[in-house]
Amino acid sequence: MGASAGGIEALEELVAHLPADLPAAVCVVIHIGSRPSLAPRILAKAGPLPAAHAVDGEAPRPGRIYVAPPDHHLLVEPDRLRLSRGPRENSTRPAIDPLFRSAAQAYGPRVIGVILSGALNDGTAGFSAIKRLGGTTLVQDPADAMFPGMPQSALSNTAVDHCAPASALGPLLGRLVRAADGSQNPTGDTDNDEEAAMEGQYDLKPPAALTCPECGGALRETSVDSMPVYTCHIGHRYGPENMDEAQVREIERAFEIALRMLNERAALSQRLAETARQKGRALSAQRWETASREVLDQAQLLMTFLSHGWRAPSSDGNGEDGKGSGA
Repeated sequence: MGASAGGIEALEELVAHLPADLPAAVCVVIHIGSRPSLAPRILAKAGPLPAAHAVDGEAPRPGRIYVAPPDHHLLVEPDRLRLSRGPRENSTRPAIDPLFRSAAQAYGPRVIGVILSGALNDGTAGFSAIKRLGGTTLVQDPADAMFPGMPQSALSNTAVDHCAPASALGPLLGRLVRAADGSQNPTGDTDNDEEAAMEGQYDLKPPAALTCPECGGALRETSVDSMPVYTCHIGHRYGPENMDEAQVREIERAFEIALRMLNERAALSQRLAETARQKGRALSAQRWETASREVLDQAQLLMTFLSHGWRAPSSDGNGEDGKGSGA
């Protein structure tokens, strides 16, 4: 299961309706970054199944909920769970796509993927891997989600088997697990790019034209069903909306760096002017003071632009579908 903004509430609704004798392990990724998380305690209180942060190397047991701990991807291998501090995907670690991809590779048609409330498109590419390898996909009804972006992305870009409110997904999961095929072998072909990133680890790739907002490396564009995916040559991955959002953050950071450097240059020019005066070099001091004023004027222009004239470039507002960016 994968969730982001509004996802804790959706998970509480879902796990409250899971059967106490569920014959499957439940792996959960919530976009918490490196922040401390009380999610296992919340989920354990919400429903009949015990919940805890996953431990690297432990064997998954039926009827238990395993939550990705802060700053770690949760991955699935045959008969064990793994934790990884591999590259962030869609600007987050833990991320949903590595869980879905690794589970699909390990268990094929026995995997059921669930996407709950959240913005943007994490989980969509992982859904495609689950479907290619014979698994089943469920999404929270966007109308039921506090943030419909992730469920809507999955519905728009991949084959989804079931769409329902969060409260209905628990009983549905119970029925699907009991009816699931016992076969463990994955079916279908795995895309080479997906296979290379299956473990959520750093992975060197050939560079291309676009650059990665995370590390500055070159990006290669591939596609997952109808959705483009951008992967840099050390392993950071972005869906389209996440790429747009990350680029905007990098633009803002570049402006802030420029403002800092202008301020520091003005201070340096003032110090050099003072040094020149102390040595009796009036003309040199005047030049440094002039340079300091010019740099401060430039800094003021940039501050005015950032405070009043800066509007992040975005596809929302005038887009064909009328939807916002989901940021």
